Amino acid sequence: MSQSREFCPRCGDPVPERAEPLPGRPRTRERKLCDDCYFEDFDLVDVPDRIEVLVCSGCGAVRRGNSWRDVEARDYTDVAIEETAERLGVHVDAQEVEWGVEPEQVDENTIRMHCHFSGIVRGTLREESVTVPVKISRGTCDRCGHIAGGYYAAIVQVRADGRDITSRERQRAIEIARSHVAAQEEKGDREAFITEIDETDDGPNIKISSNGLGQDVATRITERLGGSFESYPTLVTEDTDGNEVYRVTFAIRLPRFAPGEVVDPNDGDGPVLVTGVSKRVRGIRLASGEEYASEFEEGAAPEADRIETHEDAVETTVVTVEDEHAVQVLDPETYEAVTVPNPEFFEADADAALAVKYDGEVYLLPDQDPSRIDEDA
Repeated sequence: MSQSREFCPRCGDPVPERAEPLPGRPRTRERKLCDDCYFEDFDLVDVPDRIEVLVCSGCGAVRRGNSWRDVEARDYTDVAIEETAERLGVHVDAQEVEWGVEPEQVDENTIRMHCHFSGIVRGTLREESVTVPVKISRGTCDRCGHIAGGYYAAIVQVRADGRDITSRERQRAIEIARSHVAAQEEKGDREAFITEIDETDDGPNIKISSNGLGQDVATRITERLGGSFESYPTLVTEDTDGNEVYRVTFAIRLPRFAPGEVVDPNDGDGPVLVTGVSKRVRGIRLASGEEYASEFEEGAAPEADRIETHEDAVETTVVTVEDEHAVQVLDPETYEAVTVPNPEFFEADADAALAVKYDGEVYLLPDQDPSRIDEDA
């Protein structure tokens, strides 16, 4: 390396000629020092005395700056390694830097990080080993604090129109709510959570963290189970800026009829097994097996008489298949052989079938219970 016309301001020895710094990078006093004087005070790594990591004892989130972040760590050793990597600073003049770390678990809340660094500085390989203690502290994140305090901003009430809500509808509504909230959590929304699910006799009350999330849940429940909902805001407080804060109740009314119910639309064509209730009632005519759909102007709840449900149907013995239009079975009440319509869904080689009796007539039902089938509509 050729000698420059400059001399080290500390010892007076000539300073080797170096390349000019990159544009925008200042020519620091250290660059004017000779190598011996430069390395006297040189630290390859800037190391804090210790690193403190605040971890939520409820969900395991880590506090970084003013916010909490979920971490996908197998244990807190992984968190300590990541925090160490972020806190250690490597000298700006070092190139081709490599480093490794060997964690030492001192106790439950302390991990000693043994770090080894290497890099090229002024054409010389420099190495440095440092040890940094990492202290794991426990706290409570905002999200877990809200949950523990029973905080919620929206209530989704699930009810049925003019009837008791079925156990299947209860289960599906809660599943839909939990699935949607979990999806938002996976996307990184730490403010998405269900505070409480209150199972009342009339139906579940689902308390949710935000009004927007409550509306999303209500929308998805009605899309899958049918019906509609209305929102009722209630002023609860004002925030620090004087803005009004509302808690919103989303009142869902599921359709008057549920999948799996047997009803009579009173149109002269006999009873119907309800298979869907989104937007309008859809079903199967028990006498023929043909599809049924209520008129649009009837909405989701046409005038119809309830008979019973698929779960209430009883199994009866098939005596004989007379022809494509008639089959002989035992009356589920009198056990006498009676001839009933042979619907399209009936299997001709069946030895038994589900049946309901309505207005003195016996009707066969398909084996599959529509209440067990999720709607895509």
